[in-house]
Amino acid sequence: MRAVRLHEHGDADVLQVDEIDRPEPAADELVVEVAAAGVNPVDTYFRDGSYEPVDVPFTPGVDVSGVVTAVGDAVDDFAEGDRVYGTGIGNGGYQGSYAEYAAIPTDRVVHLPDGADLTEAGGAGVVAVTAWRALIDHAGLEPAEYCLIHGGSGGVGHAAVQIGAAVSARVITTAAEEYHDALADHGAETVIDYSRDDLADAVLAASDGGVDAVLDHRLDDYLQFDADVAATGARVVGIGENSPDPGFTNDGAARSKDVSYQFMSMFNTPDLRVPLRGVAHLMETGALSIDVARTYDLEEAADAQHAVMDESFLGKLVIEP
Repeated sequence: MRAVRLHEHGDADVLQVDEIDRPEPAADELVVEVAAAGVNPVDTYFRDGSYEPVDVPFTPGVDVSGVVTAVGDAVDDFAEGDRVYGTGIGNGGYQGSYAEYAAIPTDRVVHLPDGADLTEAGGAGVVAVTAWRALIDHAGLEPAEYCLIHGGSGGVGHAAVQIGAAVSARVITTAAEEYHDALADHGAETVIDYSRDDLADAVLAASDGGVDAVLDHRLDDYLQFDADVAATGARVVGIGENSPDPGFTNDGAARSKDVSYQFMSMFNTPDLRVPLRGVAHLMETGALSIDVARTYDLEEAADAQHAVMDESFLGKLVIEP
């Protein structure tokens, strides 16, 4: 089979397509013919060594969708021909999904309903599970609550907008103006240009004086902002930052409102199958769709990884072997 591999850590140009043996499943694994593999910033961190370096040669890719072609001896819940999708592969010693076939532990994959699109599902894993964990598990988002999603056009952001709408929260999100209509179609009640000088005032006006939950992907830019626009008892979930030292300029704004902060990583999910099944249900019913901005073949993996870090687009980039 063909697989994208890196033989040393470095820039995206270290990625190359190799001809290698098709994997055989271990006892607790499936082999999947890959239909689509999402391209995520985390893929680039494993590639360049920013995260704990993986052993090389290595195939990147933490998201996958496809059809089962073989099952391990201890696998009872899957059979050849099943449609599946998952996330969290290409991590913890496992090879990733930028390949024609991938071996996947059964605790990182679930059945994909017939009503869900394979290409969209291939891009769903990291972003939709992160959004689910942030809003449902950590923030405990309730119907009619005001929820602020920073960066609604991003992978996590556009999934979070839809998950928030699916639980009947009143979703406020920020994005460049070119994405406003699409995010409104995805269920956002209010979409605000993130570059506005009066952004805090706009969020407060849209939320009747304060938001109940926040999903923040840029804590170094918005940690204080989140406290300033929070309602009493608000929950802020942080999933990332560009700088390692975000801080408050006035932490009293958070203390005076009893604001709680939860920092999270999807890779700490106790059982990935739980949010994966929830996301699959939303995709099946049409409550959640993954916007695929662009698709690439295996030979274009370096281009895809450059684009995911450097370009603006709505939704996800996906490799289709």
